[in-house]
Amino acid sequence: MEIIIISLCAFLVAILTFFSGFGLGTILTPVFMVFFPVDLAIALTGIVHFFNNIFKLLLVGKHANKEVLLRFGIPAIIGAFIGAWLLLNISDLKPLFIYEAFGKIIEVYPVKFIISVLLIIFASLDLIPYFGKLQFGKDKLPIGGALSGFFGGLSGNQGALRSAFLIKAGLSKEAFVATAVVVSTFVDFTRLSVYATRFTQSGLVDNLPLVISATLAGIAGAYIGNKLLKKITLKFLQVTIAIMLIIVSLALGAGLI
Repeated sequence: MEIIIISLCAFLVAILTFFSGFGLGTILTPVFMVFFPVDLAIALTGIVHFFNNIFKLLLVGKHANKEVLLRFGIPAIIGAFIGAWLLLNISDLKPLFIYEAFGKIIEVYPVKFIISVLLIIFASLDLIPYFGKLQFGKDKLPIGGALSGFFGGLSGNQGALRSAFLIKAGLSKEAFVATAVVVSTFVDFTRLSVYATRFTQSGLVDNLPLVISATLAGIAGAYIGNKLLKKITLKFLQVTIAIMLIIVSLALGAGLI
């Protein structure tokens, strides 16, 4: 059942990523978290996200700006490595706090709490007008790369920060999209390389059918989104998804999922 639900979500979300303002990982990660532990959910989402990016790379990669890739991409790769390493190391920590609710004992682990806070922050970016207008100068590209890469490695969420820094890099629309896709692909490759050290232990290998199904569904959605909907913007959809993400994140942080 989870294969059908996650694949359908991957298909729909991949279409939405072309006009909703959210990245595939931002929306798909909480869906995976319903069925899997947090660290495994992030890793599984990372695989689907990576191959979805590879497909997008074939579509638009040739327009990427090489100078920006070096100034932004290299720090992003380093940051992704650190973030992914941190995720693996906080996954085994003891519960942050324990409480009783609904007649049972609920344990909240540091990794769930941290990811919950990050998801709430990134989802809130689309609800607060100030953050929608937030931009940084070209001189801040290395800092932006390091920050977006770090949070990409830690939680799978990097799109909001990446866009805030790249938007002022003087790129054309085509170059902006292509550069973002290339950076995202390298960040995914880096963090997956770190996650791979625990693929067997965390059960990634056992879930290959699910990963393949969700990946193919995501690629199909990306193709349709690129063909039909890439010029559409729906603010109502952005806000609705953001609110849903916050609700899921609060449940995650409370140890309910």
